[in-house]
Amino acid sequence: MQKRSWPAIVIDILEAALIPKNKLRIMYKSNLNFERFNRYFSDLLSKNFVAEMYNGEEKRVFKTTERGKALLKTLRDAMELVS
Repeated sequence: MQKRSWPAIVIDILEAALIPKNKLRIMYKSNLNFERFNRYFSDLLSKNFVAEMYNGEEKRVFKTTERGKALLKTLRDAMELVS
């Protein structure tokens, strides 16, 4: 199995967070281990590509922001060009 590139991992995380989910669900959906996921996710969170929010039950969830959606589109387009 070939390693995924940075853009492929970021695409997976941003796609998983299009619908608000908790970190664990996003981690499973993006198929990463805890350590690797936290490294990527904290970077996306600090750069406002993913936002923390609370659903009606006061549970913390995360969602891809508009800025994150723009990055997602750009990365998808770039991946399409090189493949």
